[in-house]
Amino acid sequence: MGSSGQTVLQYVPSPASVSAKVHPLVIFNICDCYVRRPDQAERVIGTLLGSVLPDGTVDIRNSYAVPHNESSDQVALDIDYHQNMLTSHQKVNPKEAIVGWFSTGGVIGGSALIHEFYSREVNNPIHLTVDTEFRTGNASIKAFVSVGLSLGDQQLAAQFQEIPLDLRMVEAEQIGWGEGSKPLFRTGLFLYLQDFFSNELSLASTFDVLKPTIADKLPNDLEGMEATMERLLALIDDVYKYVDDVVEGRTAPDNKIGRFLSDTIAALPKLSPKAFDKLVNDSLQDQLLLLYLSSITRTQLSLAEKLNTAAQIL
Repeated sequence: MGSSGQTVLQYVPSPASVSAKVHPLVIFNICDCYVRRPDQAERVIGTLLGSVLPDGTVDIRNSYAVPHNESSDQVALDIDYHQNMLTSHQKVNPKEAIVGWFSTGGVIGGSALIHEFYSREVNNPIHLTVDTEFRTGNASIKAFVSVGLSLGDQQLAAQFQEIPLDLRMVEAEQIGWGEGSKPLFRTGLFLYLQDFFSNELSLASTFDVLKPTIADKLPNDLEGMEATMERLLALIDDVYKYVDDVVEGRTAPDNKIGRFLSDTIAALPKLSPKAFDKLVNDSLQDQLLLLYLSSITRTQLSLAEKLNTAAQIL
């Protein structure tokens, strides 16, 4: 009995090994869009903006939701809204381009249609999914790329393949996440996400996510400065205590910490108290002048709006 030829199903590999990095702002924005979604919408989808780093990593830095209607067999996107939002974003951040799209929940049937649309916008787009309902009890945030499935030389379909995703924050984002999210997002979804990112960085104690304090409003500039100075003084006290313990022999010296403290002190500018007071006062006066000019501008705009409304009525 002669052997018959065999046709093998095979995956078409991606052009290159792809990984992605997502900033906390993107996750915050996606969760906010999910909370504000229409009552009849089961999920939220939108566009991811960012750039490709020199090492090939896709850096996802921004996002915006795109209105859509979805049924079992078709998906309708508001293309005009998508293009207008993209144009507006690129006026502010011209270096940010489309790198993919996001959706809440998981990968479902309609995802292939949406991915096909974004494939026309950018080559090999990233699909980011955020489980906003916490079905598994954890913050499931995943990234995918589309991989082709072929039968011989014939392209049959595409399948989503998960890629490595980095959820870590840089130092500036740690400050914004820790301070900006404390007053407003101390419950539910945002508290869990803050705890999630803190665990990623082993900074749970820094963010104090277990403290049940709820603020009614964002702190003003003076309150923010006061909180920052209190934390700075506490850190200086810790440094004093460590240095005293080393000098008294209660703690073993660490050369790495000593060099770090020496570099930190050397980086401080040498200013006399008089010069420092003048610098602070000049900066304060500049800020007060800006506040005064902005108040005048706001008053003029309000007056012009009222006059325009009165003219239309008459």
